[in-house]
Amino acid sequence: MMRDLALGLRLAVGGGRMSGAALLRLAMTAFGIALAVAVLLPAAAVHHLTGAQAERKAAIAQVTEPRAGVAPLLAYNWYLSSVGDDFVGITAVAATGANSPVPPGLSRLPAPGELVVSPELAAKLASPDGGSLKARLPGHVVGRISREGVSGAGDLTAFYGVPAAQIEAAGAEGRKIYAFGKPYTGLGLSAIMLGAILPIAAVLLLPLLIFVTTASRMGAAQRERRLAALRLIGLDSRQVKRVAAAESLVGAVIGLVAGIGFFALLRTFVAGNLPFGLRIFPEDFVPAWPLVVVIVLLVPGLAVGSALFGLRRTIVEPLGVVRQGKPVRRRVWWRWALTLIGVLLLAATLALDRGEGDTAGGVALAAGSVFLLVGVAALLPWLVERLVERLHGGSPSWQLAIRRLQLDSGTASRVVSGLVVVLAGTILIQGVITSLGGDIKQYASPDGVAAAPVRVRTTAAHEAEVARLVSAARGVTGTHPARTVAFRSGEKRGYGVVGDCVALKTQANIGDCADGDVFYLVPAGGGAAPTGELQLQGYSHGRETSGPEWTVPGNVRAVQSGDKAAGDSLLVTPGALGGLALPDSTVVVYVSGTGDPRALTDNVARAVNPLAWNAEVGNSDYLDDYRARDQQMMESFRAVLLTASLFVLAVAAMSLLMLSIEQISERRRPLAALSAAGVPIGVLARGSLWQTAVPVVVGVVLAVAAGLGLTAPILRLADRPMIIDVPVLLALAGATVAAVLLVTGLTMPLLRQVTRLDTLRSE
Repeated sequence: MMRDLALGLRLAVGGGRMSGAALLRLAMTAFGIALAVAVLLPAAAVHHLTGAQAERKAAIAQVTEPRAGVAPLLAYNWYLSSVGDDFVGITAVAATGANSPVPPGLSRLPAPGELVVSPELAAKLASPDGGSLKARLPGHVVGRISREGVSGAGDLTAFYGVPAAQIEAAGAEGRKIYAFGKPYTGLGLSAIMLGAILPIAAVLLLPLLIFVTTASRMGAAQRERRLAALRLIGLDSRQVKRVAAAESLVGAVIGLVAGIGFFALLRTFVAGNLPFGLRIFPEDFVPAWPLVVVIVLLVPGLAVGSALFGLRRTIVEPLGVVRQGKPVRRRVWWRWALTLIGVLLLAATLALDRGEGDTAGGVALAAGSVFLLVGVAALLPWLVERLVERLHGGSPSWQLAIRRLQLDSGTASRVVSGLVVVLAGTILIQGVITSLGGDIKQYASPDGVAAAPVRVRTTAAHEAEVARLVSAARGVTGTHPARTVAFRSGEKRGYGVVGDCVALKTQANIGDCADGDVFYLVPAGGGAAPTGELQLQGYSHGRETSGPEWTVPGNVRAVQSGDKAAGDSLLVTPGALGGLALPDSTVVVYVSGTGDPRALTDNVARAVNPLAWNAEVGNSDYLDDYRARDQQMMESFRAVLLTASLFVLAVAAMSLLMLSIEQISERRRPLAALSAAGVPIGVLARGSLWQTAVPVVVGVVLAVAAGLGLTAPILRLADRPMIIDVPVLLALAGATVAAVLLVTGLTMPLLRQVTRLDTLRSE
């Protein structure tokens, strides 16, 4: 056995007169295996990555149940919003005794005024754009949280030291922590995550597996002649199969080592270069060893198995190779069964109401998507075979292509099935992304936002202090407080804002305004303004507060909200309340000023820093921040989708190229004979083009049908309209056509070489 394996190794790297073809097959097999391993290992590492993050998250969880003999750590959590594209979480801490617990990742508790930040937050502070972030952070940075104190590398968190009395003044919103760390219960993938991951994995892996099997069969005719020569010198059929297996195993092992090396480099590179601003610790990005063993055994086994599978209808004898002449008719039942199962699972989601995305619906979507993708890929060879059986006549190049497909359409169809999966998966993903992106609200900013671009969210108790601090900031010309209140009439409840005209103009385009006016924001579906007596209610520190009753005046003016989600609320100037005392509620101070709005925001943030969580600074047009963030996320999704699709399309194109080279090499004698008989080289080239294009066209039609069939039920459960990104689909269709033309163009030198008369004479 060892001698047979050693002989297979020599044939893989040598091969005598055909050493060039053998080395090309070796390189292509190794390349395909390396790509497959480079995709599988990161996929296998995802579970360990999320598990490590969840384990650290459990380790830093706050334990608020009292423990005897432990002086609790006082803590108050809040977020800094509208800081670039992220939210910064800050925890104010104060010890009540010598044995107060210290959060994981900290060597000591920060003293009052000190700030300890996470690694990602420290990196953002050190960046050129860190000025605005520094202006909004309270205190001064004295250290970093170690990796044990953050759940993920991208966490933007900080611990801020304050006096204990400051947290005690916050009342119920503060908390007492007696320890850190809760039991880690493990991590399971949700149905929604499976619904997203499994179709993407199928889209990425199936073309790579097809590429590996195509590369392993490259040069099959020359290899089979060598195997016949081995039979002539005394090897039996079992030994010949061992030689063929070893010959394929060499490229698989080289590709396996290259793929593992590429993954090792990828771990360090990908940590700070993931899309959507994600960050990971390279130490977490490690696949579990059972999955590594499976990949190490499965992927090389695929290359060896495909090579041996290619010999299933070949009889290797000492004097030549005999193939079964009658092609086996394809079994179609299992192909339709896979597709039908996928269709039935997706159709089962019709029993759920729109917007009802429970676990059962997610599982049905995930399983149905995978079955349908695999099913349409399996149906393609059968459909192509049935189609070409019914095609007759046409130009000489068309007849050459159709006749070749009638004799053997399965190989080309198997390669093109990778394109089907790519296009169907791309239609699915872009349909979901485009439909979600189309739901981003197109909201016209009120005119008053430009006049008062900064807002400070605070409480009624700190309203006067915020106004005093902000008024002293550089560039500030005025402050305009507004209070959020609720209006109740019986069981009906609405919301509104009480403030001066400048503050109200930041809410909607109300036009002319004077103290004493009342405005009603009409909802998208229309409605009438409330009348009669309303009960005023406030909301502060997590509790509702009751206020006086107020009679709605008769001069209420209806205005359009400008946002389909807004409306059905009142905008009231103080004069319209007739001196009524407003209930305790959240206060937003709108700030007007001169100069650049971003610089004004930074100046205001520095001024109110001493108030910590009692003064939250942001942009008045905060919805614009969310819209920009959502739009950027959609663009990132679209860019990643196109990149992944074009990558897999390139892999499928390489498979087509290898298939075309193999077919031309195997048919060099009939091609040379046709050329000698007077058939122009252009006719042969167009025949090669049609031979590749027919399965591709059938595959594209099948992919569009499958992609739309996958997208519709997913968007139905998500309760989103179906929007197709036509430019993206046209770009992918154009890339597919370009791939076919490129493959044909790259095979032209080989076609010219095999059709020379010298080639025919040598044969």
